[in-house]
Amino acid sequence: MKIILLDDVAKVGRRGEVRDVSDGYARNFLIPKKLALSASAGNMKNIEHIKQQAHAKADRVKDDAEAMRQRIETLALEERRQASEEGKLFGSVTSQDIAEFLDKHGIKVERRRIHLDEPIKTLGETSVPIRLHQDVTAQFKVSVVRSE
Repeated sequence: MKIILLDDVAKVGRRGEVRDVSDGYARNFLIPKKLALSASAGNMKNIEHIKQQAHAKADRVKDDAEAMRQRIETLALEERRQASEEGKLFGSVTSQDIAEFLDKHGIKVERRRIHLDEPIKTLGETSVPIRLHQDVTAQFKVSVVRSE
């Protein structure tokens, strides 16, 4: 089945391209998720208009991600945790803690977008990358201090 891609799809193509994919993949995945349109005669005639709309939508999404990145980078999390004499925490600071902190400040971020390779288990300051868009990554500062 011939389709027109409305967004970049991994291993298929980039936005605005006309591709040939299996019928099931197009009908069950790409079209319902609004990643593609069927390449009918009418859609092929309006392909330039469709491309402009898709580009405009992608630009709006990227601008929203940039604004969110600026809001995130102005914030900093300070966690007070019990720690040993060597500076190792009894427990850890996880991506869930970071997501809850951001949620309290009105920023909705999915936990899986917070790229914390392993939970923070030592005292000190750590910079945690948060991927908001394929081209936009925010650096969030987490400070872990000893609680008394």
